[in-house]
Amino acid sequence: MNDVIDSSLGSDSATSAVDALPGQVGQTRRPFSGLGSTMTGTGTTTGSWAESTHSVIWLTRGGNRLPLARVGRRSWGTNLISVAVIALTSLIAASNLLDVYGSAAMWAVAAVPATLLGALIAYAGTAPALRLWWQIVFLIVAQGVIGPVIALNDTAISHVIPSVETLSQGFVSTFGAFKYLIAIPPPTGSGDGSLMAAWTICLWLSFLAGVFAIGDKRQLSVLSLLPIAIELVVCALLGTQTGFQPIASGVLIGLIMIVWLSWRWQLLELGRWISATIILLLAAGLGVGACMGIGQSRLILRDYYDPPLSPYDYASPLSGLRSYVKDHKDDTLLTVTNLPEGTPVRLAVMDQFDGNVWNLSDSTEASDSSDYRRVGTRIPNTVDGKKFTATFTIDKGLSDKWLPLAGAASSVDVTSAGKTGGANGNGGGESRSSAGHTLFYYNESTQSAIIPAGLSTGMTYTESGIIAPTPTDKEIAKANAAVTNQPGTKDVPDSVGKFASSVAGGEDTAGAQAQALVAQLKDSGWFSHGLTGDYPSLPGHGSYRINALLAGSAMVGDSEQYASAMALMARELGLPSRVVMGFLPKNDDGDISNGRTETVNGTSTVKFTGNDIEAWVEINLEGYGWVAFYPTPKETKIPDDNQNLTPPNPQTLVRQPPVPLTDPLRDEEQAHGKSALAGEDATDEPAASIWSTIGRIAAKVAIYGSPVWIPLLICLLILALKTVALARLRRHGDARQRITSGWQAVHALAGQSGIPVTGTRRDQAQAITRQLNIDGAPLIALGRQADYAAFSGQPVTPEQAGAYWRSVLTTRKLMLASQSFMRRLRTRLSLRGVFHNVRILSSIRTWRHGDKRKPDGRQPAKQRPVKRKSSTKQPAGQKPATQQPSAQQPSSQKGRQS
Repeated sequence: MNDVIDSSLGSDSATSAVDALPGQVGQTRRPFSGLGSTMTGTGTTTGSWAESTHSVIWLTRGGNRLPLARVGRRSWGTNLISVAVIALTSLIAASNLLDVYGSAAMWAVAAVPATLLGALIAYAGTAPALRLWWQIVFLIVAQGVIGPVIALNDTAISHVIPSVETLSQGFVSTFGAFKYLIAIPPPTGSGDGSLMAAWTICLWLSFLAGVFAIGDKRQLSVLSLLPIAIELVVCALLGTQTGFQPIASGVLIGLIMIVWLSWRWQLLELGRWISATIILLLAAGLGVGACMGIGQSRLILRDYYDPPLSPYDYASPLSGLRSYVKDHKDDTLLTVTNLPEGTPVRLAVMDQFDGNVWNLSDSTEASDSSDYRRVGTRIPNTVDGKKFTATFTIDKGLSDKWLPLAGAASSVDVTSAGKTGGANGNGGGESRSSAGHTLFYYNESTQSAIIPAGLSTGMTYTESGIIAPTPTDKEIAKANAAVTNQPGTKDVPDSVGKFASSVAGGEDTAGAQAQALVAQLKDSGWFSHGLTGDYPSLPGHGSYRINALLAGSAMVGDSEQYASAMALMARELGLPSRVVMGFLPKNDDGDISNGRTETVNGTSTVKFTGNDIEAWVEINLEGYGWVAFYPTPKETKIPDDNQNLTPPNPQTLVRQPPVPLTDPLRDEEQAHGKSALAGEDATDEPAASIWSTIGRIAAKVAIYGSPVWIPLLICLLILALKTVALARLRRHGDARQRITSGWQAVHALAGQSGIPVTGTRRDQAQAITRQLNIDGAPLIALGRQADYAAFSGQPVTPEQAGAYWRSVLTTRKLMLASQSFMRRLRTRLSLRGVFHNVRILSSIRTWRHGDKRKPDGRQPAKQRPVKRKSSTKQPAGQKPATQQPSAQQPSSQKGRQS
């Protein structure tokens, strides 16, 4: 019966109309005509509706159905109870994060206000004026402004007003807080905006649950269980193994939702509490019994996430090289069995020089040496070469965090964690993960590993790996440098660039340049650890020490200084270089020797002492990868006071060409050096094109400006859609239809402005005039012209239609200008009636051009005579009298006719 009730009726009138529907025995049925509506047909004054011989038809010119849902609409109190239930269950679901943040107070700072805001924003949808668009605005403000102020309160002005830093960090923390909760062991506290995770979860999921809970259709309220379940699962995945009373929380959520849904669906019968209790007990028993077959360990994302290690936090391993020689020169530090002869063992790889020390890159930098990741029993390995399986045993004296390994590891299995009292005093205990495996991090690029708990005496592990073949000197001399991403060097002394350019600047390939540097350092340098009884040699490998080595009074040092100097000179020549520290099976001269390996009963063993710890250089060459170079002079090349130890003059290292007989007027071809002193090519790289620069800027604007341009893009699309729809109404159809579509454009704009327009066009014009406080004469004139075009039957010319539409557009501008800015903005972005009007227009045109179905898709009914038989005979020649409401008619019946 919804189709027959005039939408111009108010709620009281609608109720009266429903009361007056046929079917009530003994009630008088009278045709009536009200404002904007007509009623045709006759009826009986007694008897039931089934006995009536006349059908009752109510017609309306308003075009809108009366929303009968308003008749039985629940009160605001009912919606408020539903929202309160959703907020309560949402907070219980989010209680899994209590242990993560460490205290209930810290958790409540974000969870409680976010949940309340989400529920209230959902409740705001009960007001038509605040539905959808205003809810989106409220959510954006809550997420982008209020949330950051609470989660990042220290960055807010006076702890209340958000600053630029608050808003920017809040946007980043909206996504980064989840990673922070997974990466950091609990309790995390409120550092780095971690509260934004709880804020985001509680705000959005409580809002979604609230929208379903207060919907007009009660059956759909069961969908509010879905956001609550999602929140429960997400918070459990981000939580801890124990959680916060998980059994009690789950049972409480289930009971609350069952009782609320029963009340919501009007199924709750308090008198049947005995049956309800029995059912709940049976359900609880089945649930507990089913849970007994499930593992007691909870699935926690933190157990499966390996945050990148920051090797930069550890002290430079190269700085401690001389201490091993001083304290453990003849002590066995490492014993390796079944290691191929002459194979070096790596400890650490460093590619960042800050002017003082060589160190590993920070994990925030895009560098190969910083990519340490936790590994399991197997390590991905794509290196081609000789496979091996060796067993390493840590002896007393080696107590660092760098795990000795050889070649490219495929697997590392720790068979014994050794004695307690490692580097940190905790031995292998800290190196054990929750799964029982030794916790260590491996870098596939540098083929080195870090064990955070440190090495301990007696620790034994087995490595399976591959040793890549070493290229020959001829192959190296022909190789070019490979492209590698490395951090830049800082505070490099000028003597490094001058020495490198004079020694290797004339070579054609990167391999030849590296070989020239090695040869010159070996030939010109002298060896000394600077210990008691040795020739004086300062420790360290910073800028001051390297400048003293290359430009001082004596080129004396050990592998710490020579490796650092060569790596810096390689960088000045544009070669990707890094410093490696490890054990070398070397002889008395310091050269790698296969004689260090002892074989007994088929098992080879090599023992490394403190004197075997060495530093060397690796350069990345195309086709060969990282190739090792050993620039340290022979250890037997020890200086004495009678020898000239001064480094060679860089100018004399390059053979000068003979002087030409006649000097040329100018150079026919400008000579380009192979490198510059700053480590870059002498020839400037071509500047980036303007288009690539614009592209990078546009990409950054698109990414970081997405919170701004995405809503703007949506608004522009809506405005474009409405413009197209208005143009369609104006230009499609004949002249008569265009005029009626013109009034429909006015009617649609009024609906988008929040004005209820029903009844005749005159009634609609008066309603618009009252609501917007504008001159009603133009509106009434437009309505009169539309009525004339629709019902007069007179021909309408296209010129009349064009003039009518010009008046319509002027009236629409007047209607928009009379509104406030915010209301006008909401009106322009409202889509109310846009698709409906276009669909009706298309359907009417199709029906008028041959498709005999009605616009709503139904087949047209057969023509029937309008005149019907009446149960009461009229005298001959007398017209049927039209019944009018009497003065004594009850007020309820008068309301039906008004």
